[in-house]
Amino acid sequence: EILFGQYRRHRAHTQQTLAELLREARTQLGPCRLQVKITGSGSLNLGKAMDIAFVQEVVAVASSLERVAPQTDVAIELGGEDAKIIYFRGGLEQRMNGVCAGGTGSFIDQMASLLQTDAQGLNQAAADYQEIYPIAARCGVFAKTDIQPLLNQGVAKEDIIAGVHFSVAAKACALAQRVGVRDAVVLTGGVGQNSGVADAIQKELGQRILVARDPQLTGALGAALLAYEEQMRKEKSA
Repeated sequence: EILFGQYRRHRAHTQQTLAELLREARTQLGPCRLQVKITGSGSLNLGKAMDIAFVQEVVAVASSLERVAPQTDVAIELGGEDAKIIYFRGGLEQRMNGVCAGGTGSFIDQMASLLQTDAQGLNQAAADYQEIYPIAARCGVFAKTDIQPLLNQGVAKEDIIAGVHFSVAAKACALAQRVGVRDAVVLTGGVGQNSGVADAIQKELGQRILVARDPQLTGALGAALLAYEEQMRKEKSA
């Protein structure tokens, strides 16, 4: 049961953002003892500074899904900085696109800024698209090169946004080359909140996918579960 959960852009100010979240949690929950682990690409040094055990992000996401969605065969995890595919059958295996942020949350933020909206605005507008235009998702610079002429031509923003979503989906599905039609595919990560991307991935794969509950918190939930289970083991052995 999630008693407190927030998804917030830290914009490289990890210490300040964490302090704000902890103050808000204390206000909402009152004083309480915490069993803590930390995860995420920007948290390793912060965890070291605070003497908090770090959980590798794939391990955290896998630990969460194994408990809350045990039917998962393949997880597509689209975060702010990278995209991962986690295969659960035959042992845990992952593929990752960490070279460029194309097709991730930061890419979507860049496109939203170019189209003078935000990620939520993109999601709402995409529902009304009529045509899909090809947009390069491998890099924000290439995508802007594709989008600017379309804007100049007066193409509807809804159609451009749909193109952005399908480009993200195509990039994610290119990583997931071994997905079979009988596999239970779960979308997670912050981008999982974007129903336009989820719909595009379904169409790209040609099959229904599941979106994790609170997909933006999957990694955090996994870290919390691992911290809790570690404490239970300590109490049993004491």
